[in-house]
Amino acid sequence: MARKRAVPQRGRIGSSFDDFLAKEGILQECEELAIKQILADQIKAAMEQEQLTKSAMAARMQTSRRALDRLLDPGNSSVTLHTLQRAAAAVGRQLRLELR
Repeated sequence: MARKRAVPQRGRIGSSFDDFLAKEGILQECEELAIKQILADQIKAAMEQEQLTKSAMAARMQTSRRALDRLLDPGNSSVTLHTLQRAAAAVGRQLRLELR
């Protein structure tokens, strides 16, 4: 019967990726972009579930299609809470924020 070779356990070496981003001075920017990407993806998924076109979604939000495109652009972080709230309501959802 063959013996299993023990694999040495490796501890954590170095710092975390968050530490690296903080040292580079871009941690907050990366977190903001990640949150925006998640929100944009959730809105797109809800639109697909509701079978809404961008034009129909913009009409429900009482805004322009161009404003909706900015909302759905993960690189555009200048979206207001009011716009996010209107988008959530347009697809029958609620926007929920919390501080941790």
